[in-house]
Amino acid sequence: MRPVWRGAISFGLVTIAVRMFGSTEEHDFRFHQVHPEDGGRIRYKRVCEICGNEIEYRDIAKGYELDDGRVVILTDEDFAKLPVSTDKSIQVLEFVPTQEVDPIFFQKTYYLEPDKTAGRPYVLLRQALEDTDRHAVVKITIRQRESLGILRARDDVLVLHTIFWPDEIRKPDFGFLDQDIEVRSQELKMATSLIDNMAGSFRPEQFTDEYRDAMAELVAAKAEGAELPERPEEEDQGDVIDLMTALERSVEQSRAAGEQPPAKKKPASKSKSGKRTA
Repeated sequence: MRPVWRGAISFGLVTIAVRMFGSTEEHDFRFHQVHPEDGGRIRYKRVCEICGNEIEYRDIAKGYELDDGRVVILTDEDFAKLPVSTDKSIQVLEFVPTQEVDPIFFQKTYYLEPDKTAGRPYVLLRQALEDTDRHAVVKITIRQRESLGILRARDDVLVLHTIFWPDEIRKPDFGFLDQDIEVRSQELKMATSLIDNMAGSFRPEQFTDEYRDAMAELVAAKAEGAELPERPEEEDQGDVIDLMTALERSVEQSRAAGEQPPAKKKPASKSKSGKRTA
């Protein structure tokens, strides 16, 4: 992995030099826009809507349109004058209880690796966060953009989540919130029973991306000129009369599923494209 940022965690008089790495990668299929007659790629040109000239990427500037239609053009020199910190520091603002951090704020996640000389204070901070069950609220500047973040311990590493600012979280404005909806005790009891029957531990590795597997199978079949896979028919669930009936049937299904042995996982195979198929 290649670091996307280098700097230091700073809290009190303690400084921990770290490198920051992206923690996730997408494995989805990437499609190109092509001409179906010959498979040629479709390319786009950057054309000015006023003069009609094609503009080179290096000659493109950033512009912000005001409410009155005027466009304010900003240069690299303008951005360099912004009063934001560029000292390559992850500044700890405070330590908060873990349960107070709502995941809705999480934006992007990074791993932090200590420099060779920073291993001891790094492990010390990680262990202290675990023992106190707290997260650190931090500020960090990435690509001249100041972000709020959450620093936490995950397994043996420190993880940084950039988070949205409070005014970027939308308020749920739904009509049903103003309604006085009553839930009957029998329905609540049945729903609780269903949840108990479907309870388990969070093990994401047991789940698979069925859409991606089906897409790999489809691409492989098209590439080889083979028969295309058929979409399985959905089972008829029958007519559900009311909420209570739906809950009762759901509980029965969950109990039956719990009594059956788990299905064996089919070994993944590789297509010529290198993608794993089911």
